[in-house]
Amino acid sequence: MPSLEPFDETITVRRWHPATDLARLVEVTTAADVLFADHGLSLPPDDPTAELRHAEHVLVAGSPAVGFAALITVDGRAHLAALAVHPTHGRRGIGSQLLTAACAEAAKAGRTEMTLTTFVDVPWNAPWYAARGFAELPADAWGPGLRAIWAAERAAGIIVAPRIAMIRQLTATQTIPGGRE
Repeated sequence: MPSLEPFDETITVRRWHPATDLARLVEVTTAADVLFADHGLSLPPDDPTAELRHAEHVLVAGSPAVGFAALITVDGRAHLAALAVHPTHGRRGIGSQLLTAACAEAAKAGRTEMTLTTFVDVPWNAPWYAARGFAELPADAWGPGLRAIWAAERAAGIIVAPRIAMIRQLTATQTIPGGRE
């Protein structure tokens, strides 16, 4: 199980500015994807531009950005469409900061649950989210939107290792284990 890192007090989470942040967020994704290759997973090339432009909320850590979280609504729930931290800034709690902010943003928007899809066996995926309050969402509880995301991931070649959908209950005051409100 991953350690729960303290927050990096020097990093501020903010809303993104597409004109100035987009190119950097593409760089963050590309660099973060190298970690999967180092773990033996061959993922298809990932350009998050369309996903970021269509996200309801994009939160960015740092200026210039060193990480981001993108949120959409799927089946009436908040859905964490993407969370990435540049590897040179990893293991400093930035991912936890982004997740905390994403959960708070979703709760503020009236969502009571957040879903995501992730790799089962990658330490900084399902085990990391489980340590932060997420649990596996059984396939029979998936709605049509989550099924469509799963099908799109499969079509894009993302299903290269066991994956699951996960869910977390949201409350008005979000606390992520190992983090701050």
